[in-house]
Amino acid sequence: MSDILDQWQRKAKDQQKVNKQFLQKLQTKKGKGTERLLPDLHEEAFEKIDCLQCAGCCKTISPRFKTPDVKRISKYLGLKESVFIETYLNLDSDGDYVVKRSPCPFLGEDNYCGIYDVRPGDCRNYPYTDSDEFYKRPNTTYLNSTICPAVYYVLERLRTKMAL
Repeated sequence: MSDILDQWQRKAKDQQKVNKQFLQKLQTKKGKGTERLLPDLHEEAFEKIDCLQCAGCCKTISPRFKTPDVKRISKYLGLKESVFIETYLNLDSDGDYVVKRSPCPFLGEDNYCGIYDVRPGDCRNYPYTDSDEFYKRPNTTYLNSTICPAVYYVLERLRTKMAL
């Protein structure tokens, strides 16, 4: 495993201030130069990281379940939308549907997702390491760097590359 990933959770906590400042600078520069680096760094990270060994996202945070997600997933599970919502979801303070509890109720003991083929859009796009969401939402990226080793990896590699 990469030296960057060795004890990544401790390092992410130790680097909180530096990473937060870096992400805020990226946002003010509108990611200038970042967008061309992210796809390769994303690929590099996932050559080193197996999500099934971690599942930190599924264990700690909830995706938003938009109306199309609710329709698709409830149909897949053979449930009425109202029953799906009542069984699995709550409205958060932003008015978005999120899972009632963590870890995600669809996460298996083997870290496989029970609804992977129909998972919510947020799950499909997570961890946003290959899109402009990475620098457009610095607070989210900063938080994700303490949850997901891929985000931490991309952030550290990006800081190194941007310093050149």
